Amino acid sequence: MAEKRKDKVGLNTLKPGEKGRIAGMDLGKGVGGKLQDMGFLQGSLVECCYRSPFGDPTAYFVKGVLIAIRSEEAGNIYIEEERGMEMGQWG
Repeated sequence: MAEKRKDKVGLNTLKPGEKGRIAGMDLGKGVGGKLQDMGFLQGSLVECCYRSPFGDPTAYFVKGVLIAIRSEEAGNIYIEEERGMEMGQWG
C-alpha cells in the first residue's frame, strides 16, 4: 500500500526531474499573467527540466511549454509536491 503526502513548496525548490502541481502564485499581474497564458495555472503539472550552471534561471515544462524562470519568481509559484512512500515492502 502506498501512502502519499503533499507538501506546498516554492517551484524553485524542485530539482531536475522532479514534478509538482501548481497550488498558487504570488506574482504581479505582468509576469503572473504571462505565465498563466503559458499554462501556469492552479492544478497544472509542472516539471523541473534543466538548471543553468550557476543555478539561475531554471527551465520548467508545463502544458507543452518549456520556459526558463528566475529563481526569485519561481519561489513565488507554489506547488504541491507528491512524494510516494511505499509501505509494507521488503528491500
